[in-house]
Amino acid sequence: MLETPRLILRRWREEDVVPMAAVNADPEVMRWIRDGSVRDEQQTRDGVQAWESEWESQGFGLFAVEIRSTGELAGFTGLSVPRFLPEVLPAVEVGWRLGCSHWGQGLATEAAAAAVRFGFEERGLERIVSIAQVGNDASERIMTKLGMRPVRETVNPAYGRRVRVFELSSDQYATTTR
Repeated sequence: MLETPRLILRRWREEDVVPMAAVNADPEVMRWIRDGSVRDEQQTRDGVQAWESEWESQGFGLFAVEIRSTGELAGFTGLSVPRFLPEVLPAVEVGWRLGCSHWGQGLATEAAAAAVRFGFEERGLERIVSIAQVGNDASERIMTKLGMRPVRETVNPAYGRRVRVFELSSDQYATTTR
């Protein structure tokens, strides 16, 4: 579990499935994810199970993001292996997905910064990437705030959508956190 001034980042619970399914069912949230399709409750449940399995197999994964003041599930942030983009492997990606009601408050940046810190300081990663579809300016702003820099533009082979890959090395991270 990680804590920030406004958030708790923690492992997933059964009661998180329904609120996360609501996030995944919102077309505005899902606009920049894969092919833009929404996900239902069963797909969300399967996703949560897969995310928990990654924690067990890799020692990192996606955290449930909870609002400290209310206990509400806002979405997720965390680390995963971006298998969907083989050309960047080996790599670990920081990602996030929050419900629209939590946008524009700096919460995604706060959560992702905690995940990046966890990756470098607790898991000893050498490099963290983040990948966004071209046009997803909000995510690119978060990546920039995290200290990441664009390193390549390519196409997601599964969906044919153009993506930008941002990167931050452990050395760059150490320099910016001093």
